[in-house]
Amino acid sequence: MSDGTFSGYKNILGLQLPTDPRWVNLAEISLAEILTDHAWCEAKAANTCISLIQRYSDREKLVEELSPIVTEEWGHFRLVLAEINKRKLKLGKQRKDEYVNALLEFQRKGGHIDDRMLDQLLTMALIEARSCERFKRLSEGLNDPYMQKFYRRFMESEAGHYTLFIELAETYVDKEKVRRRWKEWLDYESEIMTKLEVRGDRIH
Repeated sequence: MSDGTFSGYKNILGLQLPTDPRWVNLAEISLAEILTDHAWCEAKAANTCISLIQRYSDREKLVEELSPIVTEEWGHFRLVLAEINKRKLKLGKQRKDEYVNALLEFQRKGGHIDDRMLDQLLTMALIEARSCERFKRLSEGLNDPYMQKFYRRFMESEAGHYTLFIELAETYVDKEKVRRRWKEWLDYESEIMTKLEVRGDRIH
């Protein structure tokens, strides 16, 4: 993907607010912590896709499309883990993800199964979109050319995942309903971004 593709993050990803410019500088100072958090984010993404497959095993397209994503996300975990090991660092413990936990509070817990599935898919789409935007910041803002290339690879992958979750939602739910709910999710996420502390030791 060309740089131009991602130049208008708001148009491509739909995100209402950009990452605070200070985040990249803080992340560069805390690269060991960023790598640990990144590794766990990839592991959680793989686990979430497995959970969606188990929960909605009757949705054939969802199962077929998410199965390779499980493999890809776990491959990303291994790539980040290899980078951690190469630097003679430790994986470290999984932390509480305040961003993701805040998103989960917005999910519909009751009602029709399709509404619950829609929110779960849109949650994943939003996490992937924000991750893509963060990886773009790292690929452009870090001073280390090697790490710039390292994170550009993840940026491009997350962009593809973001669109996949939206497409899956539109497969099973009326597209207009998906668009309305997606707008609500984007508005909610922007509120979260204004409240969370800017920290350089985490991806989100």
